[in-house]
Amino acid sequence: MPEPLVVDDAGDRVVWRLNRPEVRNAIDAELVTALHDACARVEAEPRVVLIVGEGGTFAAGADIAQLRKRRRDDALRGINSSVFDRVHRLPMPTIGLVDGYALGGGAELAYACDFRIGTPRTRVGNPETGLGILAAAGAAWRLSALVGEPLAKEILLAGRILNASEAQAVRLLNEVVEPEELLAAGHRLADRITANAPLATRLSKAVFHAPRGAHPFVDDLAQAVLFETEEKETRMTAFLERKGRRP
Repeated sequence: MPEPLVVDDAGDRVVWRLNRPEVRNAIDAELVTALHDACARVEAEPRVVLIVGEGGTFAAGADIAQLRKRRRDDALRGINSSVFDRVHRLPMPTIGLVDGYALGGGAELAYACDFRIGTPRTRVGNPETGLGILAAAGAAWRLSALVGEPLAKEILLAGRILNASEAQAVRLLNEVVEPEELLAAGHRLADRITANAPLATRLSKAVFHAPRGAHPFVDDLAQAVLFETEEKETRMTAFLERKGRRP
């Protein structure tokens, strides 16, 4: 059996390939387990993560055959919600490369990423209510923060599916490129991220997602840590020298 998730190590970044193209990368229990394992490795060695689906589809949803068998206790375990939340909380930025369909759980995985790049054939939405369930793996609360409450309600309650241009217009997609350019576009964005100080990027992401009540203390605390780093000294000295100024 092929691995449900193929992990490509690329130095300062890692590419996760959803590898169930025969079922349009439907998210099943085995893929969830593989995503947890991949998260653990990135948590131990923080790197930028790019997530892409094989076969021209990001992920067309959860595995309906498995989902139909789940009952109350399965829902309370948070099978998909726990792993998507873990993806969202990874220390370095994540980039979803969204070709084709990102529906249901596939959309929720994309929403959990920090950035999303699509193609002209991208379609994003949450048709869960048509199957008698709700979008319980993040969309019900994360989507409104991404696109605003009125559009989120259209997607969640009326089954609206966004095409690529619509998704880009509301910044759900940061960029739209041709399918053959998708991975390269992801690497270009990763290049921009990794050109910056890694610890500053990690702490910026953590501070950004801190609850409102933690500010401004958490901002000041993170800045205090960065002020003591050698990289801050090196980068600021180089900046001043480029400007022809002496510290």
